[in-house]
Amino acid sequence: MDFKLEHEYIELIKLLKVLGIAETGGHAKSMVDNKEVKCNGVVELRKRLKLKKGDKIEVDDLLIKII
Repeated sequence: MDFKLEHEYIELIKLLKVLGIAETGGHAKSMVDNKEVKCNGVVELRKRLKLKKGDKIEVDDLLIKII
């Protein structure tokens, strides 16, 4: 799945909410805390990570490319 940036970056938890992967901000934060999210192949623990073009996010079996 591709996600087209409309600004310079998007925060990780906001991306999870916008795409409907997380139901709420709290759910998005708990997904990160529970090590369910990878950024560029590495488990990501920073909830406010600024995602930019070229980043790849993995959640469960879903791959999201930031374009």
